[in-house]
Amino acid sequence: MKVINQAIPEVKLFIPKRFVDERGCFCETYNSRTMTVAGIDFEFVQDNQSLSLDAGVLRGLHYQVPPMAQHKLVRVLRGRIWDVAVDIRASSPTFGRYVANELDAESGGQLFVPMGFAHGFMTMEPNTEVFYKVSDFYSPEHAKGIRWDDPSLRIAWPTDVLGDDGCVILSDNDCQLPTFDELEISFEFDFGRPKTGEGAK
Repeated sequence: MKVINQAIPEVKLFIPKRFVDERGCFCETYNSRTMTVAGIDFEFVQDNQSLSLDAGVLRGLHYQVPPMAQHKLVRVLRGRIWDVAVDIRASSPTFGRYVANELDAESGGQLFVPMGFAHGFMTMEPNTEVFYKVSDFYSPEHAKGIRWDDPSLRIAWPTDVLGDDGCVILSDNDCQLPTFDELEISFEFDFGRPKTGEGAK
């Protein structure tokens, strides 16, 4: 499995090696030894899966605060998404910046989003299924978020996939999330930070 550090190096993209023959294909989707070499050596305790029926469904930007903060490992089972991680660690040199990747079922790429980052994605195709592992259990009282379209973040969402009305599809809860300027700081730069890892390239 190839490990690619992102512009914010704590966020990592994992690309599995696929073995293809006349039957189809095979790949490893998770290997704890590979994760450990990349500096990610903790246990995932919960798997989550979502189905979005339309292109332009946006889920996020979400995170959980300590003591229930979560690392996430995100991949697409069907369809495509634009996946975004925003650095919300107060003393980080990249505080308020984000990284984004297109993830799709065909390539099988997985994005590792560490604690201290808000995460969200927009579906780029109908009937998109997303699967992700988390390192702590869902806790409603610790669940927080930031508005997906906060102007200070300047996130370049793929608006070309939206319908004729040009509107994203949001949950009621995500419509009411606060702005980045209203963020209550819950993370410092070193909180839960994985090591760079010798296996990252």
